[in-house]
Amino acid sequence: MPSPIWEGSKGETGQTEDGASRSDDRERGTGGRLVCALEMEMTNRSLHGDSKVDCVNCDGLINRNSGDSAEVSVPLSLPGKRTTLMEGDNLHRLRDRKVLLEDKRRLCALALGTALLGILLMIIHAEICPFVYKPGSNIALIINCSISLSTGCLLILIIAFHYKDIRLFVNDHNQVDWRIAMTSHRVLVITLELLVCSIHPVGTYWKVGLHTNSSSTAPLCVSNHHNQALLDIELLLSVLMFLRLYLVHRAILLHSKVLLSASYRSIGSLNNINFTFRFVLKVLMNKHPARTLLVFIVFFWLTASWMLTLCERQTQASTGQMDTALWLIAITFLTVGYGDVAPTTSCGKAVCLFTGVMGVACTAMLVAVVTKKLALNKGEKHVHFFMLDIQISKRIRHAAANVLRECWLLHRTNVTKGNRGEHRRHQRCLLEAIRVFRHLRLKQRQLRDYVSEMVDLPKMQMIMCDLSANWNNSYRELEQRILTMEQKLDELSRCFQQTSELLSQVLRHRNPEIR
Repeated sequence: MPSPIWEGSKGETGQTEDGASRSDDRERGTGGRLVCALEMEMTNRSLHGDSKVDCVNCDGLINRNSGDSAEVSVPLSLPGKRTTLMEGDNLHRLRDRKVLLEDKRRLCALALGTALLGILLMIIHAEICPFVYKPGSNIALIINCSISLSTGCLLILIIAFHYKDIRLFVNDHNQVDWRIAMTSHRVLVITLELLVCSIHPVGTYWKVGLHTNSSSTAPLCVSNHHNQALLDIELLLSVLMFLRLYLVHRAILLHSKVLLSASYRSIGSLNNINFTFRFVLKVLMNKHPARTLLVFIVFFWLTASWMLTLCERQTQASTGQMDTALWLIAITFLTVGYGDVAPTTSCGKAVCLFTGVMGVACTAMLVAVVTKKLALNKGEKHVHFFMLDIQISKRIRHAAANVLRECWLLHRTNVTKGNRGEHRRHQRCLLEAIRVFRHLRLKQRQLRDYVSEMVDLPKMQMIMCDLSANWNNSYRELEQRILTMEQKLDELSRCFQQTSELLSQVLRHRNPEIR
């Protein structure tokens, strides 16, 4: 709207010039507001916050352009553009998070494959070294170098995985400093993983120094110039290579449908659920319990059997053969222990001890799974207990009828004054009928108490929802009635007021007549 001074100076030029000047003022006012909005947006970006900005300069700019200062009282930071920028930033972070999760999944799969390759090369070298090639040959050197190379690649993949994990932490916490993510726990975990993954037989499997017959299994490759301590170290390093299998649980977690499903993640975040391997294992045990236990037991059985043969080979005992080791691991896992075969080395005893502990744990899980499979579901329990209640009610009626019959027979015996033997027989039958009746009543009471303890949560939830809806309706009706009563009271008050005014007017008119 133009100012009065501008209108006074242009009043003599006519209506056309006045309209043109008004349109120019509007354009200049709009341009001034846009310039002010851009300046405030740049200021907000520089402050990185939502703090208010002083608009004195903007108001001055608009006043200089003959704008109305009343129109500039609203915020001029262009909230639509700012919201768009924030949404773009969030979309960029979500896209980076998805890419980082894909990289972590791919690196974890590569690390697991590299770890399994190293273990497989170690097993092949330990099995065929004395027979296929000689210790210290070029083939042995190539296999040993391949094991070391796979170990180096595995360490690189582990470092890359944790690098992606730290970047994901930084992305999730709004671009914080990466040093904040390096907590003592994370540093300890990374150090332990690198230490575990770096374990592998560092020396060569040397020439055969122990005499073996053709019927025994493949012995360890040792040389005459190496003592027993170095042999034990190589054996320990070979067994500890199986610690790399901890990568299996990470691969299961990152490749599970629970973590890949957006619905799982959204609902879990709303309920503060952490998607860890424990949660994924629980889901697998609930969905496929028999399959999960079978795969784990078979894999553990074969792995522990081969580890036992590796530990027992240097003693040339029967447990150094694969068939005997499979039998020993099986009876140890099932906690049977016939005693016909026993390990002789400390390494073999440790493997058997660990097998027994895992056997107890797997047996407990197997019992839980079988119990869950054999248990009745909710509908089956309702049907079963309903039929039991009907049967017990029938037996109670029969028992009550027997009590009445025996009472009548005893009374008839007393009336007819029969012999003492018949009287005592009817007394015993009456007491037995009373005992059966009481026992059945007790069973019926226990059954109904057990049924009453089976709380049907969906039914209770529906009942509570109905009660809540009824309470809400009653509350609304009560509110409506209170409002109606208030309106009626207001009407009554107005009527009383009008009545009082009419009475006062009537009295005012009658007072002069009375006087």
